Amino acid sequence: MQRAAVFDVDGTLVDTNHLHVTTWWEAFRQAGHQIPMHDIHHAVGLGSEDLIAHLLGKDRDPDEIDTLRHAHTALYGTYFDRLPALQDAGRLLRRLDHDGWSVVLATSAGGPELGALRRAIGADDVIAATASADDVEEGKPAPDPVAHALELAGAPPERAVFVGDTVWDMRAGTRAGVTCVGLLSGGIPRAELEEAGARAIYRDPAHLLALLPDSPFAADG
Repeated sequence: MQRAAVFDVDGTLVDTNHLHVTTWWEAFRQAGHQIPMHDIHHAVGLGSEDLIAHLLGKDRDPDEIDTLRHAHTALYGTYFDRLPALQDAGRLLRRLDHDGWSVVLATSAGGPELGALRRAIGADDVIAATASADDVEEGKPAPDPVAHALELAGAPPERAVFVGDTVWDMRAGTRAGVTCVGLLSGGIPRAELEEAGARAIYRDPAHLLALLPDSPFAADG
C-alpha cells in the first residue's frame, strides 16, 4: 500500500504565519474591529470564514465576511512574489519522495495564493497532489482536508504522517486517524501542539530532515 506524507503549508513549509497575522489584523482594523494579534495568531490555520467566526463570532453578516476576506486577500497578495520558504522545505519533500512516500499538501490556500506558496517551496516535481479547502465541506480542525489528501495519495490512515504547525492541524490529523508531527516554525508552543495530538515535535523542516531516520517517517518502512 502507498505511504502518504501529508503537509500543511503556511507555517510548516513556508514562513507566512506572521504575514497572515499582520494582514488579517489590518483587514479587521479597516472594518472597524480591534483584534489582538495574539488572538489572530492562534486562529491562523483555519479557513477564512472559520477564522472570522472564531474571532468575531458566528453570527456575522455575509457581506462583512466577504469584505474581510477580500481585504485580507488583497493585503496578503502584495507578498506573493517574495514568500519565504522555510529552510530545507523543498529538500525534505524530495527526500521523502525518494524514500517512497507520496507527498501531498493539505492547505486552506487556493488559487493564486496556493500557486505562490508552491513557487516558494520549489518542489512541484515531487508533490503528487494538493488537497485544498475548496475541495472539502469543512476545513481544519475537521478531518476532511487530511482525509481527502489520503484519498488523493491512495493511502490508508495507518500508512500516513501529517506534518503541521498549528493546533488546528494536529486536531484534524488526529481525527483523520493519522500520525501527527508538529513543527514549531509557526510560532505555536510545543505544549499546545502535543496536547492537540502531536506525536513528535521538531523546530522546522530542516530539523525534521536532519532527524528523519529517527522520526515517525522511519517507523513505517
